[in-house]
Amino acid sequence: MNIKKIVLFTAGCLSIFLGTLGVFLPVLPTTPFVILAGICFSASSPKIYTIIRKSKFFGPYIENYREKTGVPRSVKAVSIFSLWLLLSFSAYFMNKPWSYILFSVIGIAVTVHILLIRTRKTEKEIINSPKPLEQELP
Repeated sequence: MNIKKIVLFTAGCLSIFLGTLGVFLPVLPTTPFVILAGICFSASSPKIYTIIRKSKFFGPYIENYREKTGVPRSVKAVSIFSLWLLLSFSAYFMNKPWSYILFSVIGIAVTVHILLIRTRKTEKEIINSPKPLEQELP
């Protein structure tokens, strides 16, 4: 294994670890770390890249990024709800005026980021969406 592959493999391991932590910590994003891990592993260990892509938990992050399909509305809603719930608990238990300000700024920034991510339509939304009127030929 050459140095480049070792560095990329190490970065991939660190990224997947941080992405896993991001599931539980609202201020640490999951998606960018999982995508970075995918990029690192694709260049250093195709076998691990395949395992991550096929995993039930991390696979959709990579596939949504590769296919540019966006994030389902339900995932956005749960993400925003859990973000604010955990930030509120953190601020409450810290009970410091600066923590309310800091967590509010972080919450607003992350919420805006989540809302700006493309929203993927569900099958039901696609089926029920109005069809464009076809032009009649003269």
